[in-house]
Amino acid sequence: MPSAQPPNSNAAACAAQPGHRVVCVAYPRAMSLDITGPMQVFATANDVRGRQGLPGFYQLTFAGLEKGKVTLSCGLQMVASHGLRQLRLAANTTVLIPGGDGIEDAQHNAALRQWVQRVAPKVQRLGSVCSGALVLARAGLLDGLPATTHWCRLQELAGLARDIHIDGDRLHTYDAAHPQQRHIFTSAGVTSGIDLAISLVEADLGRAMALAVARQLVMFVRRPGGQAQFSPLLAAETTQAPRLARLLEWIPSRLGDDLGIEQLAAQACLPPRTLARVFQQELGTSPGRYVERVRVEAAVTLLSQRQASIATVARLCGFGHPENLRRSFHKTLAVSPQAFAERFGAG
Repeated sequence: MPSAQPPNSNAAACAAQPGHRVVCVAYPRAMSLDITGPMQVFATANDVRGRQGLPGFYQLTFAGLEKGKVTLSCGLQMVASHGLRQLRLAANTTVLIPGGDGIEDAQHNAALRQWVQRVAPKVQRLGSVCSGALVLARAGLLDGLPATTHWCRLQELAGLARDIHIDGDRLHTYDAAHPQQRHIFTSAGVTSGIDLAISLVEADLGRAMALAVARQLVMFVRRPGGQAQFSPLLAAETTQAPRLARLLEWIPSRLGDDLGIEQLAAQACLPPRTLARVFQQELGTSPGRYVERVRVEAAVTLLSQRQASIATVARLCGFGHPENLRRSFHKTLAVSPQAFAERFGAG
């Protein structure tokens, strides 16, 4: 498979590089931001280069299943300059597959799946935004690879590829430090496609250009934290764990108490070892880790509403000391409680 060129931060060398084509494939009811977000990053890189007296590096192409108008999920219409059958792709091309409501039909579209399979070995890079990963998975292109997608699609993605390595908290799986892994890649929910595009710009044109683009778009070059900070932490419902239903309903009302394995076992009327086994079988985790996640979710709610100080939140949610809360936040959300409160707190 063709591999990307190593990052080059030298302006003169960058100017000498041949241009790079970026093709984003739209389909009915694709999410507009999955398309326009990444493409604006590449367009802004061209604008920054223009102000530096350099030629544009990226040639942007909006393609559709067929040439012509495509209605996106928000009702916006875009015009695809090419249909898949009209596209002729050179090696120096990046192809992006967006997600959106229309992915339910797009992932089962035989023409799109066959096209993706055909171009994968020919282009320099092939990636997806959000639930667009389902198209790559159904085409057999994610087998054995690390992958992510929108947090609500992770389980579906895991069932579509063999030996897939799901990382639900990564914003994207593009890694410029490991060229062998960057031919095919995925990104998480919606705006993570912008994070992905910034990383591609950094690989193509150097960190200085990525910083300039991020500054122009008022965004992080590398966003702190992963997508877990934007999603519900506890996906398991009590209906999925019938033997634990009463215990799971009881735990949130006792977060400030001692919720060790002995206390949980007594409440569930089960021996501790049996309780641990049932948790693993029905929820895929241990009692201790489950309690920690419930406590983190409760802390998230309090911090986002700014109802109490961090020290008070730590005490109310059963962490005791703020340092324990900080460690759990970093482990679960990859951000500190203070950073979370500043970023997402109301008021």
